[in-house]
Amino acid sequence: MKKIALIFRFIGFIIFAAAGYYLGNLLSGILFNTSDPLPYAVGTAVILAVLGFLVMPYISLYPINWVRSYLTKVSGGTLVSALIGLVIGLIIAALISLPISFLPSPFSDVLPFVAAVLFGYLGVAIATSRQGELHDYFSSVRKSTKPGVHDTNKPGRDKSILIDTSVIIDGRIVDIAKTGFIPGNLVIPRFVLNELQYIADSAENIRRQRGRRGMEVLSNLQKDRSINITIADIDVEGVREVDEKLIMLARQMQASILTNDFNLNRVAELQGVRVLNINELANAVKSILLPGEELLIKVIQEGKEQGQGVGYMDDGTMVVVEDGKAFVGSEIPVSVTKVLQTAAGRMIFSKPEKSNNSGKK
Repeated sequence: MKKIALIFRFIGFIIFAAAGYYLGNLLSGILFNTSDPLPYAVGTAVILAVLGFLVMPYISLYPINWVRSYLTKVSGGTLVSALIGLVIGLIIAALISLPISFLPSPFSDVLPFVAAVLFGYLGVAIATSRQGELHDYFSSVRKSTKPGVHDTNKPGRDKSILIDTSVIIDGRIVDIAKTGFIPGNLVIPRFVLNELQYIADSAENIRRQRGRRGMEVLSNLQKDRSINITIADIDVEGVREVDEKLIMLARQMQASILTNDFNLNRVAELQGVRVLNINELANAVKSILLPGEELLIKVIQEGKEQGQGVGYMDDGTMVVVEDGKAFVGSEIPVSVTKVLQTAAGRMIFSKPEKSNNSGKK
């Protein structure tokens, strides 16, 4: 970097020296009206050459490096949106400049330039801030032009859904996405992928296994062509926590967050972000049983209370069987006595059928 800066300093030295020589030669005739302009030209060339050697990297190399560093942090979609907004803003400015050009000077000379700067900036600002909406709109327009595709202009159909790290590690997202119950485009921001890679490289064995499981789930999502998934190079400046980045990005894109993290769910809802919680979905689709209904359950272990047995339904719902300790290892018919909804999920209390009790005795 220092060698490149030195090269730019020498380039500035030469360019400013040439400009100083020309400027000194010009000013000597105008200001001093001398017949020998050489001393003035040389003196001005020396002064500007030193100035050029000092300031050239600050007006060329360093701004270029800053712009390049900034652009590497901005996603390709944001750059395209900014370019489209700039072009539209300049077109509007050109149209407005036509009637302005008939105004008297200096308005006809200054206002077109002001209009170009103002509308160019507004075009870029609006296009980047509404990037998510523009993407959804053009996606719906593109799909609506395809033969056999209907009702693609329904609200929320093509909305982006941001995926949290916990959902990827959980793994159920693959089966849920295959069913088609998740509308829109699944978006995995780069910072979520980076966190997943960090977990997969953890020195702690359990965390490392969870991270590697998440990488396998992500690979399965990408391989399935029926799932619309995108890994986006987008980031949120000035924020370190992944959860905060997800919430701010969801607000900017007007997107939803898919998660099973209880804390992220609460914070996002408080900030007006729509949350799709997989745990809530799992509880919602569990079988609904009413007191008095019968079912077959395999008692696999003893319960906490004396004489109780515990079994599980196919969806993972815990079934507590009164006086079921004697039936551990057996599949028996039971009758539902009570259904209890807790924060951890649904619990079912039951008792063995009378016929089974008498048979056991």
